[in-house]
Amino acid sequence: MKGTLFLVVGPSGAGKDTLLDGARQAIAGDDTYVFARRTITRPEDAGGEAHEAVDVSEFEHRIEAGGFLAHWGAHGLRYGIPASVLKELAKGRHVLANISRGAIEQFTEQYSKLVVLEVTAPRDILAARLAARGRESDGDIQRRLDRKATPFPAGVEVLAVQNDASPEEGIERFLRTLRRAIPGTLKVRRVPIDTWHENVCFLHRNCLEYNPVDYLGSAKVDIAADGSSVRAKVNVVDDGTLVAPDEIGLSQHAFEGLGLPEGSHVTLERTPSPKSIMALRGKLGGHELSLDEMHTVIRDIAEDRYTDKEIAAFLVSAARDLSIGEVQSLTRARAEFAHRFDWGRDLVVDKHSMGGIPGSRITMIVIPIVAAHGLLIPKTSSRAITSAAGTADAMEAIARVDLTPEEVERVVAEADGCIAWNGRLNHSVVDDVMNAITRPLGIDSTKWAVASILSKKLAAGATHAIIDIPVGPYAKVKQGREGRELSRLFEEVGTGIGMEVVARVTDGSRPIGRGIGPALEVRDVYQVLRNDPDAPQDLKEKALGFAASMLEWDPGVERGAGRGLALEILSSGRALGALERIVDLQGRHERPASPGDRIYEVTSDRSGIIETIDSTQISGIARTAGAPMDKSAGIDLLVRVGDNVSAGAPLYLIHGNVENDVRIAVERSESDTGISTR
Repeated sequence: MKGTLFLVVGPSGAGKDTLLDGARQAIAGDDTYVFARRTITRPEDAGGEAHEAVDVSEFEHRIEAGGFLAHWGAHGLRYGIPASVLKELAKGRHVLANISRGAIEQFTEQYSKLVVLEVTAPRDILAARLAARGRESDGDIQRRLDRKATPFPAGVEVLAVQNDASPEEGIERFLRTLRRAIPGTLKVRRVPIDTWHENVCFLHRNCLEYNPVDYLGSAKVDIAADGSSVRAKVNVVDDGTLVAPDEIGLSQHAFEGLGLPEGSHVTLERTPSPKSIMALRGKLGGHELSLDEMHTVIRDIAEDRYTDKEIAAFLVSAARDLSIGEVQSLTRARAEFAHRFDWGRDLVVDKHSMGGIPGSRITMIVIPIVAAHGLLIPKTSSRAITSAAGTADAMEAIARVDLTPEEVERVVAEADGCIAWNGRLNHSVVDDVMNAITRPLGIDSTKWAVASILSKKLAAGATHAIIDIPVGPYAKVKQGREGRELSRLFEEVGTGIGMEVVARVTDGSRPIGRGIGPALEVRDVYQVLRNDPDAPQDLKEKALGFAASMLEWDPGVERGAGRGLALEILSSGRALGALERIVDLQGRHERPASPGDRIYEVTSDRSGIIETIDSTQISGIARTAGAPMDKSAGIDLLVRVGDNVSAGAPLYLIHGNVENDVRIAVERSESDTGISTR
């Protein structure tokens, strides 16, 4: 926790020196406070305060060397506050500096946690004190008193110390104001309230150290101690059994974010206003943001400086009017808030799917094919949000996926690829904030999605990326025209950030493969990799197509030769070997997940030809059965679009481990199987 820099100012005759000398004596021996020793171009024996005397030449040299935190001139002399006080502030000590009012802005540019202590007195008292010094004529004194004071910089906290009584009373007032400006501490208490991803703190209405009412509203506070801090919204309580007056309660999420034990003493400060507020307001007014402006906005969002209302307004404006240049800037900015990998290679490839298609687990086939060829493919994947499984969920059925950056580097160094969860690697907190607002409000987040996806590729160190855009009535992208526009957007943004991006529109009208759910999808993957004649051919063919395109990025592979090469790698078993090597390096589970033992057969209620398979309904039934949290749960499809079925013929099997979950999934299938016939 950094200390507070107190800048003591006041007009001639206000008694600054008297109060500072008295305060120094009163708190002597308390190393919490440091009194800055000024550097002055005045001889040491000239009287006045104890200072460091230097000549003008030495003073100028120190300016050039960055030796001063701030400096100014007055009455033919030069004054400076040494930059070394920053070391004391960094140690948590509070520094008092006697300065010129006109130098305040210099200090604000160098250090943000400061308070101005303005020593004041009525005009007649100032005049009497100046006259008593006997240094100036009556006219000079009047000119001093008539001199207009320099305005304080905007946003600086100023506390007045009225010094119109005895020196003893003035010193007492000075110390009282000083201590009031330094916040007291509160003991941390973990409150058993789950606020999900929002940090919330609780103050008693009769809090001993702070006035809780001052912190109510949409603004946030910073809670800090011993190098740990968390930013939270304030709630006020009256129940002393929940939070005592000398405590601060933290929600479960906030407590974990702070990372300190209960009973730790912390301080409370209002969160500084976002530095990017003008840029954000500019966007609301239709201004196109530069890279620097976008970076500051995203940084302040990531650091939780904005309220939800402000972010929502920004997102609505951006969704309505976001240029290609801004999407590129947004992509670069978001990448800065994730771990950046640098592989030291000219060619690093990656792949992403827009998702929404049950069973389309081609990534777990493509990565080992590409890695077996020797191309670097550090794949980071997400978990499912609305589907029965994401790539990370499926991979987690057989191996660890929550890898650290160091572990990813080790795996990729030995296997040329990985399949890791992006939550610990290049997932940005900005994604959580954006998703929490865009989804419930139904804001078109296409451009945000492109920026999010490509920022992860950029953070992963990719130079080339291929994007799968499934289009269909149940996919995230519904229309072909929409898919083509999205493809162009991906490729144009990719060019702008220096990445070669190929976005391919694919058939998203039906599930791919047979398994829907982590273990069942892994089963399909292994069938393809083992060249099992019963392997789902649609899964195999789609994987070969994407692998072929990626292999042809290799300058040594001729255009059009990629598919044959991909098939050879698959048929030879090299792809299977590559996946097994990745699994071993990431940490193979002793007991990989297998399809659940509780099985229910769903049958057709009529004869006919399978016309449609509703991916949304099928995924919903699989999730009801427990997927993806239960890696063994899901659906095993037994029919494809175009198949002939008779009444009573099996359509799919519901797998699970928890009887109640399977029962509810069965009930859901009975109301709508998700499969229609004609």
